[in-house]
Amino acid sequence: MIETIHIDLPGRAYDVVIGPGLLAQAGTWIMPFLKRPRVLIVTEENVAALHLGELKSGLAALGIMSEALVLPPGENTKSWPYFEQTVEWLVAQKVERGDIVVAFGGGVIGDLVGFAAATVLRGVRFIQIPTSLLAQVDSSVGGKTGINSSSGKNLIGAFHQPTLVLADTSLLETLTSRDFLSGYGEVIKYGLLGDVAFFDWLELEGKNLKPMINNTLSVNDTVKARVWAVKRSVEMKARIVESDETERGDRALLNLGHTFCHALEAATGYGDRLLHGEGVAIGCALAFELSARMGLCSQEDPSRVRAHLKDMGMKTDLADIDGILPDADTLLALMRQDKKVINGQLQFVLVRGIGDAFVTGDVPADTILNVLRDGLVSH
Repeated sequence: MIETIHIDLPGRAYDVVIGPGLLAQAGTWIMPFLKRPRVLIVTEENVAALHLGELKSGLAALGIMSEALVLPPGENTKSWPYFEQTVEWLVAQKVERGDIVVAFGGGVIGDLVGFAAATVLRGVRFIQIPTSLLAQVDSSVGGKTGINSSSGKNLIGAFHQPTLVLADTSLLETLTSRDFLSGYGEVIKYGLLGDVAFFDWLELEGKNLKPMINNTLSVNDTVKARVWAVKRSVEMKARIVESDETERGDRALLNLGHTFCHALEAATGYGDRLLHGEGVAIGCALAFELSARMGLCSQEDPSRVRAHLKDMGMKTDLADIDGILPDADTLLALMRQDKKVINGQLQFVLVRGIGDAFVTGDVPADTILNVLRDGLVSH
């Protein structure tokens, strides 16, 4: 039940391997890339408690030595202090250009470690072992690395492709329902931006992907469904990344929902109040609402998107975010700090319908403000 997606970038090609039980076999997959039998692992406390022992044991069984840096969990780790700590630790470990650094965790660890690997010795190789659904379907693939600034999300970073991605779908069983659904926000995004048939499938099978619930599938069929969902998401991202590695065109489609999301994350302090994938889900719903108000798609489309999100038990609206939010003008100002602004003009991913997204800067500010104000009234 192992699937492999090849990312075909000239001189930087790599495989994304997807399936259950990969962590125990990590040494076998990593060994061909080693110039000496040693890896440096960067992870976070929750992942370390659950899985670090298994990873280190699997590596040791093949004679691969490893050292690990364990950082705090959470979005705040994607910041200058922990970036500096990671870089200094790698230097203290006498990392060499021929070595492999392993990013072992969710999207925060993958982004942080990838950026550190891009900068230490002007670039060392790194391998992604993503442990969250969000990281498996999105952030571990494509080479975007970076940290947050006080002015906004992901404003500091570099494009640095991994050498290999090992997406062990068995690890999804250890996620909380909230963390799993946060990742599902990125899964649904792929159907919404470019594959209506995938969205149709998610409407039917989405609940069967969730851990820790009684679903209608056998264990084996649940595993197959998860592998398929991760595979299809990665396939879509892979083809977009291959055509536009550094986001000069089509890759911007992957930002569906993210312009709203990043502003909401900034407004809520990048903490547990709003997880990234939750912000993506709300952002996708808002992007569809904005598109409908501009006459680009039917009103049935945002209703259908919200209905599926609610059916999955996910956040869909500004009203679902706990606590007080800034007013619409402040949220719009936060959106304008996004790195996707071009010549001072905010770029949006909008839709003509489910599976038909496009990028535009031609969005009236008043329409954006009205969408936000209506959401805030219910909040």
